[in-house]
Amino acid sequence: MDIGSAVPGLLSEHPLVDAVQLTGSRATGTAHGFSDWDFEVETRNFARVAEDLPALVAPLQPLAEQWDRYAPHACFMLILRGPTKVDLLFLDEEQAWAPPWEPTPDNLGAIDRHFWDWILWLEQKRRGGRDDVLAASLDHMHELLLSPMGARVPPATVSEAVAIYLDRRADLEATFGIEVPRELELEVRPALVG
Repeated sequence: MDIGSAVPGLLSEHPLVDAVQLTGSRATGTAHGFSDWDFEVETRNFARVAEDLPALVAPLQPLAEQWDRYAPHACFMLILRGPTKVDLLFLDEEQAWAPPWEPTPDNLGAIDRHFWDWILWLEQKRRGGRDDVLAASLDHMHELLLSPMGARVPPATVSEAVAIYLDRRADLEATFGIEVPRELELEVRPALVG
């Protein structure tokens, strides 16, 4: 699949989407092979387009799709097979960060999707040599996701974050008597090397 043309093609089918523009490292030619795909989306009616997004992107067969709780603007995040991360950015829609996750039986699956999306993004930054971004975001991940799950010490690396998360998820699954699906983990985890 040619993501660079598939995503704009699908979103442009919506009558309220005015433009879809590739942005970020793939637009500037500074991407590495593992970089995500960022698209800026312009719309006359954000609420309506936001409601219709899951149906619009369904042909991409995403393994995960969710709104980013910790972006300064609305961002709809997808993980496709590969794994490939795609972010749909609505830069005119500013937002405040959500509070830290509070794990419950009902949201542990959403936390799991958020973690694998976040860790995939962190691995991209690690491979791109963005050590400053990596360190700051690992701290944010601890504060907003891992600490609420019971982690005491912030991770220093991507691999530490994964180990901590898997330990805390297993404990919460046992506490709640549930098990989240592993399809997303099985796609993302083999791609992580640091």
